[in-house]
Amino acid sequence: MIIPFVKLLFLLGETTPAIPEPAPVSSESTSPCERMRYDGASYTVCSFDRDEPRLRLFLNDDTGAPYGEFDAIATSLEAQDETLVFAMNAGMYHEDRSPVGLYIEDGKALASLQTGTGYGNFHLLPNGVFYLKDGTAHVRETSSYQTLAPAPDYATQSGPMLVINNEIHPKFNPDSTSFKRRNGVGVDQETGRLYFVITDGFVTFYKFASFFRDQLDCENALFLDGSISRLYDPASSRNDIGPAMGPIVGIVRPLENASH
Repeated sequence: MIIPFVKLLFLLGETTPAIPEPAPVSSESTSPCERMRYDGASYTVCSFDRDEPRLRLFLNDDTGAPYGEFDAIATSLEAQDETLVFAMNAGMYHEDRSPVGLYIEDGKALASLQTGTGYGNFHLLPNGVFYLKDGTAHVRETSSYQTLAPAPDYATQSGPMLVINNEIHPKFNPDSTSFKRRNGVGVDQETGRLYFVITDGFVTFYKFASFFRDQLDCENALFLDGSISRLYDPASSRNDIGPAMGPIVGIVRPLENASH
């Protein structure tokens, strides 16, 4: 079963918690992340070109043990004269930190695509897949991904989808009182921008999806997780602490080019 702190249940009747003050964000120009406000909520948005060549997924180290932490990945990369310039948790996982749904790394599938029904956010259908194919990032609803069968280099499945072909997930309630900390990923097809977003406080699914669609112009966006959501942005001295993670998405640079 999935670990309790992943908070997968979609609770419509939960009372609204107080929203904490967001931590300050550095003004360093090298940071890919900025704070944005929309409809009364604050978000940290990390923006990249969807063809970013150094984007990849991480799960296990060379011994086969889950990295679990951003610092573990950063330390491993330093031994290879590389540096981690951005990272975020990237999908739901079981107690042993193995992925709940599809997970592909370097073209090798470590977990299979899940298409069945079940409980929790992952199974609030439709769910979806974030994947990298020939150096380009995509977000696609699961059944569409299955039909396309793209054979990606990297992929992680999560759920629910937030935005599907410009439409907010049909099961999201605009009047929901389920406020959570959340993170997700979306793509603006027209501009080619890829957005990783983490909330600075607590929002509903509907409001989070609205931010991707109406503020960031993402035709498709995917929920990655909630409550455990964490961001690594060394340019702004941000390295969120929290429970050990399963899949992690990150961007890597050679050490000599780390600030470019």
